[in-house]
Amino acid sequence: MRSSAQMVLASLLQSCVWLLVLPAHVFTYLGLWDSFYKKVFPYIMAKMAPAYNHKVCKQKQALFSNLRTFAGPSGQLTLLEIGTGTGTNFQFYPPGCRLTCTDPNPNFSKFLLKSLSENQHLKLERSVIASGEDLHQIPDGSMDVVVSTLVLCSVGSVQKVLAEVLRVLRQGGAFYFLEHVAADHSSWTYFWQKVFDPLWKCFGDGCSLSRETQKELEKTNFSELNLKHISVTPHWIPSSPHIIGYAVK
Repeated sequence: MRSSAQMVLASLLQSCVWLLVLPAHVFTYLGLWDSFYKKVFPYIMAKMAPAYNHKVCKQKQALFSNLRTFAGPSGQLTLLEIGTGTGTNFQFYPPGCRLTCTDPNPNFSKFLLKSLSENQHLKLERSVIASGEDLHQIPDGSMDVVVSTLVLCSVGSVQKVLAEVLRVLRQGGAFYFLEHVAADHSSWTYFWQKVFDPLWKCFGDGCSLSRETQKELEKTNFSELNLKHISVTPHWIPSSPHIIGYAVK
């Protein structure tokens, strides 16, 4: 009963939030919002990403600590990062890593170059303007590792992205992820996730607070899935629930 009442109240509050962001939806309909916000969003992320990185620094260090074990026969690690953004993961990659970056937003380019200049232990192979759902410029089985952090929450289709991940990974390669996800459906956190989803999507460049990313990972044809749930501070914010881990092809 409580859960049903929560969902009814969440729907009502969500409608109120939707009305608050109605002007942005009107601008989107007119084709004005996306072109404007895609220019602004990289600046927002450049300000916010260091603070987030500080919160999850230990978790990222632990997550990426075994990257080298997936290096190919040559000993060099070929790594593709989907939705590279400002390049906040670069500091965690091992020296000599052969890096391919992709992002659908070309306005991240100057921030990406800045991060590369600060992480000269990496070798940039190429940078591609592409969405995670369409990585046709990356050959089949060419990557030892694919990385996605805070990306699957905002893609159009998680299923299509994971299909592309499997395609570009060599056999035995690994997909590393760190994503905020939907909370337990009976919790108040999930209640507030549903309430604020319209606002979050509008100002988070399509990001959804209540995406069930774990289920999509479990349905994908990985040979091994290592996943755990963590909570990122502050614990009261709706984006606090996360999953972290890696999956092997």
